[in-house]
Amino acid sequence: KDAAQSKIAAAKAKEAEDKFKKDAAQSKIAAAKAKEAEDKFKKDAAQSKIAAAKAKEAEERSRTLTQEAQRKLEEAFKTIKADRATIELKVNELAALTRDIEALRALKTELDKKITEMAGKLEKNEGRLEIEQELSNTAQAQIALLNQNVKALREQIARLGDALDASEKKAKEQKVQIANLGSKLNAALAGKVTELTRYRSEFFGRLRQLLGRQRGIQVVGDRFVFQSEVLFQTGSAELGDAGQVQLGGLAETLLDIARKIPPDLKWILRVDGHTDKVPISTGRFPSNWELSTARAISVVKFLIRQGIPPTNMAATGFGEFQPLDQRDDEIGHRRNRRIELKLTQR
Repeated sequence: KDAAQSKIAAAKAKEAEDKFKKDAAQSKIAAAKAKEAEDKFKKDAAQSKIAAAKAKEAEERSRTLTQEAQRKLEEAFKTIKADRATIELKVNELAALTRDIEALRALKTELDKKITEMAGKLEKNEGRLEIEQELSNTAQAQIALLNQNVKALREQIARLGDALDASEKKAKEQKVQIANLGSKLNAALAGKVTELTRYRSEFFGRLRQLLGRQRGIQVVGDRFVFQSEVLFQTGSAELGDAGQVQLGGLAETLLDIARKIPPDLKWILRVDGHTDKVPISTGRFPSNWELSTARAISVVKFLIRQGIPPTNMAATGFGEFQPLDQRDDEIGHRRNRRIELKLTQR
């Protein structure tokens, strides 16, 4: 029985020891949590201090900016006030001048009236002496002042007349000089046009010999015309092999003639693209404007690759709006689908 009681007592002691250890462990956890809470509190307190410092700094900066803005606003008000005073002064001066002018006009009217009345008295046999006696000293002084003003105005008008005569004479001289320069310029331009015409005639003459008998190529006025079928497939702006051969011969001829053209004769080979009136709508060519322009650019780029300087080239697209043939059939459409080349002056 004693042994059993001893075991029970030992078990209770072990249970109490385990509970003590458990309580000690929980106390350590609680202490760690308390330490963590304390550290967090300190961290929050530090952040609060930083935030307070930043808020104070922002407040100081805001106060400084506010003071600066207030100072600038006060300066602006002072400037506006000064400008307003200046404007008011000018307005008052203008009003005073206007009043003076009106007073002078009224005085002149009154004096004219008095002079008319006195002239009438003179006609009634009172004579000039009576008129002069009736005029007051003030009126006589005012009349003298008006006479001086009239004299000054007449002198100013005379000076303006002299200046106008001089200006008209100078303008006439300048017109003569401009006319002479225009005559010289027209003569020089006529000479350049004649010279370019000679080279253009040689160019087209040699092109006729080279290409003139081939189907789809013809001369229309001052232009060399390639039907589009000679150069491109339907709906395409890519030069075909046959078209490259034709344009290659043209490029050789133009390069040979270009060597003879003087450097001061500024020439351009203009390449114009034209289509028929049949609509087109693709991703690359939404309309005939894009197709005609792309074909002209393809010809220009090919000729540049053959050695023609790009500064002497120009590409233009006209769409279907400059037809050669007004017929609405296949023959008219074929004639209107074309590339035109023209050697001209810049």
